Amino acid sequence: MKKSLLFTLLFSGSALAWQTPLFPKFIEIEPHLFQSKAELNKGIQPFQFKHQNQCFQPESAVKLNQTIQLIPCGETTGQLRLFRQGNYIAEIDLRSGKPEFRLSLEQSQTNDNVQTKTCPTWNGELLEIDVSAVFKEGDLIRDFYSGKTQTVQQGKVHFQPDAQSNGLLLLEKLYHSTTKNSEIFHWGNATVYFVITDRFHNGDPNNDNSYGRQKDGMEEIATFHGGDLKGLSEKLDYLQSLGVNALWISSPLEQMHGWVGGGTKGDFPHYAYHGYYHQDWTKIDANMGTEQDLKNLIEQAHKRGIRVIFDVVMNHTGYASLADMQEFGFGQFYLKGDELPQILGEKWTNWTPKTGQNWHSFNDYINFSDKKAWSTWWGKDWVRSDIGDYDSPKFDDLKMSLASLPDLKTEAESAVQLPVFFQHKDTNAKTLNNARVRDYLITWLTDWVRKYGVDGFRVDTAKHVEQTTWLQLKQSARQALQEWQQKHPNHFADDFWMTGEAWGHGVHKTAYFENGFDSMINFDFQEHAKNALNCFADIEPIYQEMRTKMQDFDVLSYLSSHDTKLFFHSDSQSDFDKQRTAASLLMLSPSAVQIFYGDESGRPFGATGSDPMQGTRSDMNWTDLTPNSQQSQLLQHWQKLGQFRKQHLAVGLGKHNTLKSDKYVAFTREYKNDKIMVIWAGNPQFKVK
Repeated sequence: MKKSLLFTLLFSGSALAWQTPLFPKFIEIEPHLFQSKAELNKGIQPFQFKHQNQCFQPESAVKLNQTIQLIPCGETTGQLRLFRQGNYIAEIDLRSGKPEFRLSLEQSQTNDNVQTKTCPTWNGELLEIDVSAVFKEGDLIRDFYSGKTQTVQQGKVHFQPDAQSNGLLLLEKLYHSTTKNSEIFHWGNATVYFVITDRFHNGDPNNDNSYGRQKDGMEEIATFHGGDLKGLSEKLDYLQSLGVNALWISSPLEQMHGWVGGGTKGDFPHYAYHGYYHQDWTKIDANMGTEQDLKNLIEQAHKRGIRVIFDVVMNHTGYASLADMQEFGFGQFYLKGDELPQILGEKWTNWTPKTGQNWHSFNDYINFSDKKAWSTWWGKDWVRSDIGDYDSPKFDDLKMSLASLPDLKTEAESAVQLPVFFQHKDTNAKTLNNARVRDYLITWLTDWVRKYGVDGFRVDTAKHVEQTTWLQLKQSARQALQEWQQKHPNHFADDFWMTGEAWGHGVHKTAYFENGFDSMINFDFQEHAKNALNCFADIEPIYQEMRTKMQDFDVLSYLSSHDTKLFFHSDSQSDFDKQRTAASLLMLSPSAVQIFYGDESGRPFGATGSDPMQGTRSDMNWTDLTPNSQQSQLLQHWQKLGQFRKQHLAVGLGKHNTLKSDKYVAFTREYKNDKIMVIWAGNPQFKVK
C-alpha cells in the first residue's frame, strides 16, 4: 500500500531532523518519541519546526502538559506563550502515526512537594498508627494485605506490614469483608483487564490458521499465535482472583485475511492479530472463534461479576492484502499473463520476499492507480485513500490516513450502499435505508450489544472521528443494552460505558465527556508512576491532584499498553520489588485503572523487528507462574491489591486526604460510608524472602 506524504515524513527522519531555535537538540528517548530540554524566558516567541524541508507548527495554543498536533505551517506563524521563566521539556511524539507536541516544566518546578527530600525507610519494626481521623474507638480494623486485625484503642492501632507488601498497609473496618462484590461495582472504581486475545491463551487450536493464515517460520512477530475467545473463557477464574471486574478484549470482529509488510523495514509479515485492521464488523473473526464462543464468554464473565468491553474502531478499515485481493476479486497488478502465477504463486498469500526484497515489496506489483479495479473494493463513498480515484487523505485529524490505513468517511452525509466486495463474501451486513457510513458502523457495533449484552466500548483513535459520531454511538449502544437488559433482568443494571483513546489525554475535562464518553485513557500516569518507582511517597501528591480535578469525570490510568511500552521493559524488569511498587502505584490510584495482560506476571518484552511496539504484545507468560517463582509472588501482590480495590469503592471514588506523620506516609479515601486508610512505612531496609 502506498504511503501518504505525512506518514513518509514522520518515519524517514531522525531526532536531529526536528529543528526549532527554542529547542536545539532532540534525543530519541524511546522509539519514535523525541525529547529536548531548554531554559526559556517568560513571554511570546515564534514557534515552528523544520523537518526535512517541511514546516510544522502547533495546531493551537500550547498549554502545559497537554498534547496537541503539529500541522503544516499556515499563513500565520505559530507562537509559544510562556508565563514564567524556567527549564522546559519539549516532546515530539510520532508513535500514533502523526507528529504531536507536548510541553512541560521539569518536575521539580511544577510542584515542590512532588519529590520528597528524603524517601522514608522501614526497618521492619511494628508501626504505631494514629487512625483517629478515619476509624472510631473500639472499631475492629484489618490490614487487608496481611489479614491481621487490631482494635482501635486511644485512636491507635499497631501493625507490621507484610514482608511481601513493600512496606504497605491497607486498613479497613472489618465488616466490609462481608459485602457482596457484585453490589458495590462502579465504573469509576473499575479494574479493567486489557488483553490482546490472540496472545493470551489458546482454547481451540483448530482455528489457529483460519482464512489460510500461517506462521512465518521466523520470530512470529506479527502472525496469529492462537489465543481465542474460548481461551479467555478458560481464564476467567484467574481474572476473578485478580479482582478484575471489567474485561477489555481486542476486537473479535473479522479482520483482513492476509498480511501486509511489517515494520519500517518490511522485515516480517504483519497480520491483523491485534484487531485493528477490520474487514467486516458483522462477523466474528474465525481465528477468535464463533458467535457461540462470544456468547459463552460474556455469560461466564457476567456470572463472575466481570463486565465485557469491546475495542471498537470506526476511523479506518484494514489494508488490502494479497489474500483479500484474490479472495474477493478487487485490485489490479502490473503483472501480465503467466507472470502473475509465476511471481505470486497460485495462492497469493503464500508469496515470500526474494533476494533483495522485503515484505513491503509485494506492493511493487500492484497497480494502485487502476480506477475500475479498485472501485470493487470499499469504494470512494466509504473511504479515502491514495488508491484509484478515491479522495486523497488530508492533514487534519478527521480526514487524515493513520499509517496509510483507509480512512472511513464517518463525517459524510450522503447515503451509501454496502461496499461492492461485500457481495462476494460471507457477511451478515444488509443494505440500510438512507444510511450514511457512520450509520452502518454504529448499527453493526451496537448489534453485538443488543444480541449478547456487551457492557462497554473502548474507542480506538477517538480524536480522528468527529465527536458527534461518538455521541451517536453511545446513545445507540445505551439503547441496545437497555433492550438486552429487559430480556435478561438478572443482568447488571449498569449504564453502557465508553472510554476513549485520544493520544496524550490526561486528567482534565474535555469535550469528549459531553459527547458520549464516560472516561478517557490517562496517558500521564505511566510517567507519574515511573517518577515514583523508587519512592512510593512521591505518588501521593499526584493522587491528591487527580482526585481534586476529577469532581465530575473519570479517567482510566495504566502502567503498560500495546501502543506505548511495557512498564518494565526499560526499567529493571528483573527487579520484582520495583514491580510490586508499580502495582501499588496503579492499583491505589483514584478513578478506574487498566491492567495490561501480563503486568501482574512480569511478562517479558517480545520480538519487535523494526517496529518497537510489537514487543509489547508478547505471549502471556503462563509457564512462569510456577509455585514460589518470583512471578507467582508478584501475581499474589497484584491479587491482594485487586481484591482490596474491588471491595472498596473508596479507592477509586473516595475523597483523598493526606495525613501527616514523621514515621510513615499515610492517606485516606472516603466515599459515602466506605472508608479506607493506606499506610506506607517506607522502603524496606531488609531482604524480602
